[in-house]
Amino acid sequence: MYRQQTIGVVVPAYNEEGFVGEVLETMPDYVDRIYAVDDTSSDGTWDEIRRTAEKLNEEARGDDTPPATVDGEPAIRGDEPTTAATDGGPIFDRRVVPIRHETNRGVGGAIKTGYLEALEDKIDITAVMGGDGQMDPGILPRFLDPIVEGEADYTKGNRLLHQEYRQGMSRWRFFGNSILTFLTKIASGYWKTMDPQNGYTAISYHALENVGVEEMYEYYGYCNDLLVKLNARGMRVADVAMPAVYGDEESSIKYPTYIRKVSGMLLRNFFWRLKTRYLVLDFHPLALFYLFGASICGVAVAGLLWSLYAWLMLAYPLFVRGSLSILLFITGSLFLLFAMLFDMQVNESREVQLHD
Repeated sequence: MYRQQTIGVVVPAYNEEGFVGEVLETMPDYVDRIYAVDDTSSDGTWDEIRRTAEKLNEEARGDDTPPATVDGEPAIRGDEPTTAATDGGPIFDRRVVPIRHETNRGVGGAIKTGYLEALEDKIDITAVMGGDGQMDPGILPRFLDPIVEGEADYTKGNRLLHQEYRQGMSRWRFFGNSILTFLTKIASGYWKTMDPQNGYTAISYHALENVGVEEMYEYYGYCNDLLVKLNARGMRVADVAMPAVYGDEESSIKYPTYIRKVSGMLLRNFFWRLKTRYLVLDFHPLALFYLFGASICGVAVAGLLWSLYAWLMLAYPLFVRGSLSILLFITGSLFLLFAMLFDMQVNESREVQLHD
């Protein structure tokens, strides 16, 4: 336990042989439960998880009782031990729970599986640390403290806050991350939040129970999707400054597919958030400002294109039609800017940035 709170850590792994075992072994002692989820790896990741889990579970029990696992099959709740309560808090018979997907579901799917297990175990705070060894377990308290102290419901890493923290990040990664940061700010409503792709996170039981984990996006954009869902439920988010760390592991991200899928998901989530947060659960005119602004800008662009076509192909005068289109576009842009301003004001109290 950590400050009287039970702590769980989800470790998603896909082809992380040679890395995931060390991640499990270096997990802090106060972590009560580790959900090691193999997303149908094609290398020796699953065998490494099982061997390390058996070793750590025996050490935690202090005896030679064999671990409750199903050889070669996904771990299921029916084979998991119960929790025993003591004066010092709950003690789990198995510290490491190895889980294997029957089909590859993506990193978001692996984390979803771990989250659902943590909900069943009623873990107070559930963190996520990748199986590639890029996340320093020594800084985990930075993510836990804001939740324990009631300052946030969800904490996430931020590698972009300080220049020295992003030295390990390539220019290409930084450029792509900056674009996705801006798009996620608009989609999620957390305008101060940066580095939304950072997978080092922690979430309270209350937030996890209410955010709708079952519907969480299962591709690489799961973290962006989760931020939108957290905002729709009015949860508080904290950015935790941390350095970028990259080792010898190879990324499995296919960037053309990644950008296309995540951009589409963010656009859908943006409209869903406006509907859910500002029209269904509550009402705020900023949703209408966004709608009117986008509609007017769309009409203005269409009008300008028609004006250019009529001028070039039909010899119609351009000045009047073009000027009206530009005026409409400026008007629509003002509606959008006011909508963003209202959005920032509404969510200002739900964002925290934590520095060293």
